[in-house]
Amino acid sequence: MAKTEGLLFRQLFESESSTYTYLLADTNTKEAVIIDPVLETIDRDLKLIKELGLSLTVAVNTHCHADHITSTGLMKQRVAGLKSAISKFSGATADIHLTEGDMIPFGRHSLTVKETPGHTDGCITLVTEDQSMAFTGDALLIRGCGRTDFQQGCAEKLYHSVHEKIFTLPDECLIYPAHDYLGQTVSTVGEERKYNPRLTKSMEEFVEIMNNLNLPKPKKIDISVPANLVCGVHNF
Repeated sequence: MAKTEGLLFRQLFESESSTYTYLLADTNTKEAVIIDPVLETIDRDLKLIKELGLSLTVAVNTHCHADHITSTGLMKQRVAGLKSAISKFSGATADIHLTEGDMIPFGRHSLTVKETPGHTDGCITLVTEDQSMAFTGDALLIRGCGRTDFQQGCAEKLYHSVHEKIFTLPDECLIYPAHDYLGQTVSTVGEERKYNPRLTKSMEEFVEIMNNLNLPKPKKIDISVPANLVCGVHNF
């Protein structure tokens, strides 16, 4: 649960791609933001937002996903005034193109953008104003990290991103990734700095690990990336 006073927080899961979607809102003003929404769960997400009486202002993606289609485009058609946001370096269409230090306000709360490229050029991490929570996308996973073998992937960049932008946050900062394939829901900066089997290594060892993962390409990459470059409304 959120430790920040006056912050409503929900972690939602999409089972096919093992994606986490995050909903945050100011409990007073009811202004809300959603992070990494998935096309297949748009009805569930909008139903929850309505039930909680929230006013959704921004739908933000942590990067241009390869394993699922975002629902931001269709969500904009169903929620008046909703704006989409993604990194300036993603190459994707959005109402707001984010760069380092930008803030996404919702009521008296906000998320601050940290550029964390390496999995893709357009990866960002979103940090709450009190640094109690960080939404790391695919840059840092629980005891893992995003792959670096496609979509502008670069192991050296990812290593620097995690060590300089995420591991410098407070130890107790909660880590909420875009995916987990083992049923884990949350970690902390301190835990990952100590126990992450890849990122506790030297950069040379990390690069060697990442270059030899030999993973199959994501099943949906050929439809997901083109769709996500246009806010998820490709062929709709």
